[in-house]
Amino acid sequence: MRIGVLSHRGDAATLQTWSPTADYLNATLTDYFFEIVPLNFDQVEPAVDSGEVDFVLVNPGIYVNLEVRHRVTRIATLNNRRNGVPYNLFGGVIFTRSERDDIEWLSDLVGKRFMAVDRTSLGGYQMAWRELRGQAIEPQIDFEDLSFAGTHDKVVMAVRNGEADAGTVRTDILERMARQGTINLNEFRVLNPKQDADFPFIHSTRLYPEWPFSKVRHISNQLAQQVAVALLKMPADHPAADKGDYSGWTIPLDYQPVHDLFKELKLAPYDETSRFTLLDVLRYYWKWVVVGTIVALALLFMSSWVWQLNRELKKAQRFLEHKHDLILNSVGDGIYGVNLEGNSTFVNRAMERITGWSAEDLIGHNQHELLHHTRADGSAFPGIECPVYHTFRDDMPRFVAEDIFWCKDGQSLPVEYSSTPIKDTHGATVGAVVVFRDITERKEAAEELRQHQAEFAHIARVSTMGEMASGIAHEINQPLAAIANYTRASIRMLESGKGDIEQITEIMTRAANQADRAGEIIRQLRNFIRKETPERSRVDINNLVREVAVLIGPEANKSRVTIDLNLQSELPPVHAHAIQVEQVALNLARNAIEAMAESDASTRQLTITTAPGDDKTLSVKVSDTGPGITAEAQEQLFDQFFTTKPRGMGLGLSISRGIIEAHEGRLWVETNVAAGTTFSFILPTAESEETL
Repeated sequence: MRIGVLSHRGDAATLQTWSPTADYLNATLTDYFFEIVPLNFDQVEPAVDSGEVDFVLVNPGIYVNLEVRHRVTRIATLNNRRNGVPYNLFGGVIFTRSERDDIEWLSDLVGKRFMAVDRTSLGGYQMAWRELRGQAIEPQIDFEDLSFAGTHDKVVMAVRNGEADAGTVRTDILERMARQGTINLNEFRVLNPKQDADFPFIHSTRLYPEWPFSKVRHISNQLAQQVAVALLKMPADHPAADKGDYSGWTIPLDYQPVHDLFKELKLAPYDETSRFTLLDVLRYYWKWVVVGTIVALALLFMSSWVWQLNRELKKAQRFLEHKHDLILNSVGDGIYGVNLEGNSTFVNRAMERITGWSAEDLIGHNQHELLHHTRADGSAFPGIECPVYHTFRDDMPRFVAEDIFWCKDGQSLPVEYSSTPIKDTHGATVGAVVVFRDITERKEAAEELRQHQAEFAHIARVSTMGEMASGIAHEINQPLAAIANYTRASIRMLESGKGDIEQITEIMTRAANQADRAGEIIRQLRNFIRKETPERSRVDINNLVREVAVLIGPEANKSRVTIDLNLQSELPPVHAHAIQVEQVALNLARNAIEAMAESDASTRQLTITTAPGDDKTLSVKVSDTGPGITAEAQEQLFDQFFTTKPRGMGLGLSISRGIIEAHEGRLWVETNVAAGTTFSFILPTAESEETL
């Protein structure tokens, strides 16, 4: 769906302002794709008449003409914004430079140079025209020069630079340019200022309803209703509204004040001038008609062979228009074309803005050597491997989710891009068009989220160790007590002289074994609670499970739970964060022990099984013989803050699932046939990732 927008501040500003609104409609009405088409004042009516646009967003004056001539229908009215407050009215501002002491009133404009936006611009000319006529001033007669700049910004700058003595633009243009730092409001004086307590913008004219969002006649009422509902539901602080500097939309207002203005100025469709008919032409210009007929007959013969040439030119024109449409169909992403030699053929403004390369730098030069010559790791990127080249070589479109382009200043730019073949009128591929987007903010957000998740997981591990502290302390105290007894016995034997070397050696060996046992527990504890490094490594899943068994051993003994490790040998390694995966296994094992501790079952057995999975994966199963989990609880088990424990926080399983899914794996729960529950997760092997 093409939304034609009046480009009263230039095409670049129009795309920047309204493309987020099109994105909002795309996200809300997923069955359709909306895009912004900037139109200058002369392009609006032809675009509507030919059906090139499906919706229009124009000033109320143009809308009134479209409503009468082309049956365009308004479906919503824009809410403008000032200091966070919405306004759906606007007017015009007549202004001059502040140092012009000779221009104090509207009557002082007689004989001066006056500049407006366009003859069809409501806020940029027609509103001011009505006020001037009220002072008996006719712009086309009483001004020394009446000119039109085409955009509001150009009018403001022309007055400031002395190219015009005075000018007129719509309300809020001066304030917006001041906020952007383009001008200083103190440089200007407003003529015929009006005060309105409910309207905060400086203005010189009466107020009229804001711009309407309208549907063209060929659009169905059903689709128009969906678009209207989507616009009316847009929050005033939505990012699309922020980008457009407006505060959402309201129901379509009454545009009768605009009709009244047009009637007073006798503008179409209320132009009362009689039509000049064909009979009038013949009556007053019959001599020229005769001469023209003779000339036309003479040219008719010449036109026959010119027509043949025009056929070929039109074919070439259609091809050029096709490429032009590809550029216009973008909504702010960078776009450039590549021919079969790898040279850039065209670029859009977003491409220049994002990369810093100008059109002159790129067009006619090899795009790969400028943009794509080196990979992110600093290694050379051969052109033969470039996805853009592959696109027109195998005639297949491509999408690359993550890559880098190189800017003119030598900095790398993370991007995602699509590459699509370009065909000529005969269907032959002649190159490719590349559409790319800067994903710097998205990557930074993903990295920040990863760091937050890692910190959250670390806090959870420390919390887990706190809960297990009593059992671990007991487990360490046992070997420490044994070491103390063994060493005291050795001392007594040495002091009494009754012990021989072999006895003392055996006793000290036992003490050393107990020290190793305590040291292993402390080592596992220290490794588990430390913050993991951001890099993944090759992890032996069986060793990881054994380390978990050491950590949960004291808690299992306390709860009279038997641990059974059913580990299949010679399993391939996984590419993972070892501490994170160990945290998942520990959470599942502790949950199982706690579930069995609360049950009356005579057999309390925790079984951890490792085995190869399907399609180059490994599976880990943690089974218990506890009371099991109800079907209702299983549906919410992995939700944050849901828990079946009296003192639980409901975060362990949610964190565990997040860790496994971040490793491209899956975590789920099943009820055992006999008794208890089994939690299972799978992880891809390191070999499977190396083949990607």
